[in-house]
Amino acid sequence: MPELPEVEIVKQSLDKKIRFKKIKRIIVRNRNLRSKIPKNFEIFLKNKNIKKISRFSKYIILNFYDDSFCIIHLGMSGTIHLVKNYKKKKFTNLSFYQSPILPSKHNHIEIQFQNFSIIYNDPRRFGFFELIKNKKKLSKRFSHLGPEPFSKLFNLNYVQHYLKSKKKYIKSFLLDQKFVSGIGNIYASEILFLCKINPQKKAQNLNQDECKKIIYFSKLVLKKAIRLGGSSIRDFKNVSGKNGLFQNEFKVYQREHLKCLKYDCQGKIKKKIISKRSTFFCNKCQN
Repeated sequence: MPELPEVEIVKQSLDKKIRFKKIKRIIVRNRNLRSKIPKNFEIFLKNKNIKKISRFSKYIILNFYDDSFCIIHLGMSGTIHLVKNYKKKKFTNLSFYQSPILPSKHNHIEIQFQNFSIIYNDPRRFGFFELIKNKKKLSKRFSHLGPEPFSKLFNLNYVQHYLKSKKKYIKSFLLDQKFVSGIGNIYASEILFLCKINPQKKAQNLNQDECKKIIYFSKLVLKKAIRLGGSSIRDFKNVSGKNGLFQNEFKVYQREHLKCLKYDCQGKIKKKIISKRSTFFCNKCQN
């Protein structure tokens, strides 16, 4: 499942390709995604002019000049492909998951522009599209989610107040979108390793210094992942034929039984299941 950095890469790619463009036609081949595509979807989007593409957490947002919006969530297996009308391109995928070229099946939605189309492919159909009529409703739509790691709202006062008296593991909270939006399983393990915090430490037992580290390294890890193009867990490429490179920076994720990479640590990377997700950590420096 794409996490915040990978979704940000898709958002940046879309912004370069479809910003200021006018939607000519919409083809819906399957309305049965996680949320059913509304009946007015085609009419709502037709002839809309795109002002910009933004992102909140793991949601891509098409911003239109009439102050309406279309939210896209990629779910577990959703990908967005760019297909040019007048020539074939080897790589169509705007992300790093699933097929690097347009698959022949599960192409549920096609948004057509002047000389190209954006096609949404999703074998598992856990993704969705949502139409939002104005800014007030967009703000309300995300009101149940916590701040992003990059937000000024994700500060020491907020973190300490939120985690006070909480008995769940800190790893579980990093995955809890009500606490902080956008951190997924891969990056949660990497963040806690750099913080030298055991993922099974209860949130209420974190001291002030540890809370500061979580804030600092959450920003650091995600910014670096975005700069390196995200993480290509599998050997797939994006629309430019490039892999994400952050997987080369993994310190603990998918490194079970290997030696800790910290030069002064003799520990080994262990794996445990926390909140039904694989969690990787060093048995020495995160003890």
